[in-house]
This record gives sequence, structure tokens and C-alpha cells, in this order.
Amino acid sequence: MESHHPFRLLRNLGRTSEIVTVLLNHGFSDLVDRIGLSNIWYRSRRLFSRKPAEPKRHVKVVERIRLTLESLGPTYIKFGQVMSTRPDLVPPEMLTELKKLQESVPPFSSNAAVERVESELGESLAALFASFDRTPLAAGSLGQVHRAVHFDGTPLAIKIRRPEAVRNVERDLELMHEIAVLIDRHIAEARIFDPIGLVNHFARTIRRELNFAREGRTMDEFRRLFRQDASLYVPIVYSELTTEAVLTMEYIEGMTVDEVIARDKSRGSERPVVRDPGYVEVHVAERFTPAQVAAYGARIYMKQAFEFGVFHGDPHPGNIRIRPDGTICLLDYGMIGLLDEQVREQLVDLLVAISRQDVDAAVKLVLDIGEAYREIDRPLLHVDMRDFIANYYGVALERMNVGRMLSDFVAIMANHGIRCPGSLMLLIRALVTLEGVGRQLDPDFNMATHLQPFVERLLRQRFQPAHMAERMWDESRRMVELLHEMPTYLNRTMKKFSENDLRIQLEHRNLDHFILEMERSSNRLAVGLVVSALIVASALIVAGKVSSVWISVPIYVLSSFLAIWLIFGIFRSGRL
Repeated sequence: MESHHPFRLLRNLGRTSEIVTVLLNHGFSDLVDRIGLSNIWYRSRRLFSRKPAEPKRHVKVVERIRLTLESLGPTYIKFGQVMSTRPDLVPPEMLTELKKLQESVPPFSSNAAVERVESELGESLAALFASFDRTPLAAGSLGQVHRAVHFDGTPLAIKIRRPEAVRNVERDLELMHEIAVLIDRHIAEARIFDPIGLVNHFARTIRRELNFAREGRTMDEFRRLFRQDASLYVPIVYSELTTEAVLTMEYIEGMTVDEVIARDKSRGSERPVVRDPGYVEVHVAERFTPAQVAAYGARIYMKQAFEFGVFHGDPHPGNIRIRPDGTICLLDYGMIGLLDEQVREQLVDLLVAISRQDVDAAVKLVLDIGEAYREIDRPLLHVDMRDFIANYYGVALERMNVGRMLSDFVAIMANHGIRCPGSLMLLIRALVTLEGVGRQLDPDFNMATHLQPFVERLLRQRFQPAHMAERMWDESRRMVELLHEMPTYLNRTMKKFSENDLRIQLEHRNLDHFILEMERSSNRLAVGLVVSALIVASALIVAGKVSSVWISVPIYVLSSFLAIWLIFGIFRSGRL
């Protein structure tokens, strides 16, 4: 369990107060109480300031969660959007609600944009570009885009980070981490969602997106990987005009997915049969069709994920442009997924196990791929996996609905408390998105048709002599390292035995909430006993007409006030 630093909450007292107020306004007062934010300063705020707005009773909890994230601003909206990619952790109803999250961020001033560009690049706009359009082309929570023209006549897109983006994001990340620690500590039933892990995953994601220089390097890497493939075009990045806060790249003139579909309908052309190009280099014809675009897009993505192990993490229609010659251009490389060789092989093994109806192998793969956060009911997992395989057994790979199959696979993992690796979840989400885009372009589109050649190639590579020799060498090296380290571990253990220093750590689970409630109850009981004793004693003194009235009456009034305060606190908690 990670340590909690309340100073961070106090250092950002204004933002903390805003977060607590939003939670109360949307009906999460119980959460505020349980994680300990209703402390002295907050109690005084509740008593002496305006009462929070009463939440609408008919609104569902998942909808209130979405409204809360929208009220908290861009960082929390992005957090909800990232969480919508984790069906292994987030319930289906909440996933549907989180997908409704939309950013609505106005652009920042053109003068601020110009100042940022000039300060980052060290020269005036006139010395940097032949022309610069001060009207932003698009705006987001982290930055906005302006058009410009290079001195050689190349149209440019300048992505500029918002002036306060880093400070605001880091402030919100600090508070999100503190709240996650409090939730993990005080709400035992929320630990299955791994709140600290989710915040850490989101922090890595958004910090990568804040670094525009890193995005530029990623684009250069994709251009290198696809330098011999004519189907994908990656915009040129001008590294001499790029920093962490400014990204200068080639502006892409191209059609969106909807424009390609509309153009095809206006032509009234027949839809041709598109064969999967496999591993043959593609040279795209100038007169392309939506079906060809869908096929090339699927092949590009399969090549990224299963051949190179690095893929574009957000291939929604807004990030896709089709150039006049038919080549596909992907925009916004801020979210990138990485798949190591082991994960790729596990995915291939899963497809093979399904095709062979091998339930035992599929169960083993589920446990190898994921991380269990509660005890696994293996017989029930075996039954669910058998039903899962039965749904797809006998279906030829080229006719299999890959998106639905992977979604069902993730649902099984979620139902059994198995956490899926973030990179694999990003791939599954991207494949589902890409399959939807492909069917927009071509109603007969099937992702499995384009997946099959890559699966077969990986299987062939696995049994090639050179690959097997390399695997055996790696395993032998690991075994030698283990044998080399084993005497050291044994020596440490025996030394602890001889010094009577061997310790066993025990961890209790799901008792934190019980202990917290016992402490609250005992404190209230103690306060109640003291208050009642003071009231009775002072009342007897007053009734006995003792001369020290100036002592007994204030004690009686104070005791009565404390009693009222205790009753008020019990009623406010909602638990009698």
C-alpha cells in the first residue's frame, strides 16, 4: 500500500475543495466521508458555507460519475476516456457512459500561441516561417493546431501546447493519486479496480501526450518502419522546429473516411473484390475505392502490431486521412501501444487454441496473459472458456468476428477477476475501433481475413531452426543466471535462520472498513457517555441551587451543544 501525503491536499487546497464540492453536488457524500476528506476544515466549510446542490435522484450512478468527470475539467475527462478502454476493470454499463465523454475546450489566445512558439524556438515568427495563420485550426485540452508555410513552400501544421497545461495536469495528477491512495486504504471493495494502478497508468499516458518532441520521434520511427510500404504515409516532422511544447510537421491534405464514402456513392461505382495483399509490397492506384482503403488500413495495422510490435493507439476516423493517391495517413501519434514478442505469441496461441477447441490451453493462456486480483475459481473458468470456444469453434478464421471474439475474451477475464495488460487492452480497443471503421467503408469487411496471414507467418517463424536456436539460447542463459544467483539466496536465508531473524509478514484483507467503523462507533459512544454525564451533573447542580451557577450553567449549555452536534453528525452520515 502506497504512502499518503496529506500535504499535497493542503498545498492544492483550492482545487481539493473544488473536487470535494463537485463530488457532493453529484451525490457522492458517502465517498467523501469514507476516504477521510470530511476533516475539520471541510466540516467547517459545510457548516458555515452554502450547502452543496442536491443531486438529482433519478440519475443513475454511472451517469453521475460521467457528469462528475466533465465538471472536474479536461484532465479528468481524459482519465474517463482512458478508463473507457479498460473493459477488464470497468463494468459494461459504465464503459458505455464513459464513451460519451467529450472535450469542449475553447482555444487559447493567438498571442499566447505566438509567444509560446517564439519562446520555444528562440526566434520570431518571421524568421521561422514564411507565413503563420493566427486562427487555430483545431483545439484540444492539451494544445491547439495552427497552419503555417515553410520557406520552401511546404504547408505545415504547428501543434502548440497550452501555456498552463503541464502545471494543471501535474496538479490534478497529484490530487488523483492522493484520492486513489485514500480510496485504496479506506474502501476495500474498490481495490479490485486497482485505483492506484489506474491513476499511474493514466499518468504515464497523459505525460507522453504532453511531450510533443516524443510524439515527433515516434512519427520518425513509424516512417522508418514503413519506408518500403507505399500504403502508409507518415507526415514529415521538422525536428529543428520541434520542442516538448511545439511540434512542427507537414500538413496533410486528404479526405476523411466519410468523404471517401460520399465520393464513392456519388460515383455510383460497383464495389470491387479486394484480396488481402499479404506481405507483398503495395503500390496504391490513384483511383481507389472504400473497400481498398479498408483493406490497406487493416493490413497496415496488422503489420504494426504483429510484425513491428508498435502500433497507433487511437485509429478513430478523426485521425485517418486518405491522400489523393489513395495512401493512408494516420494523425496524432500521442497514444502508442507496444507489444513484446511474448504477448504476440500468446495472442497467436489463443487463436490456435480456439481453432483446435483446446480448453485447457486456453485457460492456461488466460492465466498467463492476465494478473489475478482475487482467488480464481478454476472449474468455473474452465466452464466459461469451454462456452467461449464453442461459440467460435468451426468458424473459419477468415469469417471470424475478431473484435467480438476479443471483447468476449476480455469479458471472461473481467468476470473472473483477471486484469489484462494495458498494452493488450489498447490493442483490443484499437482493433474494435478499426473493425467499425472498416465496415463503414466496406459492409463486407472482415478483420480476420487480414489477420490470418500474420498469424500463419508468426507460427512458421516459431518453428524455424534459427528462431528455435535463439529461444534455446535465451532459456539457457536465464537458467545459468538463476543457478548463479541461487547460492546467494540460500546463504541469505540460512543466515536469517541462524540469527533468528526470519520474519513472516501477514496481511489482512477487507478489514479496513470494519476497523474504521468500529473506531467511529467507539468514539461516538465515548463522546456520548461524557456528554450525558456532564449534562446530568450540571443539571443536578442547577437543580440543587448551588451558588456556583456561573460554572454549572455554561457546562450545561456546552454539554447540550455537544450533544446536538453529535446527533447532527450521526444524521449527516446517514447511518443510525
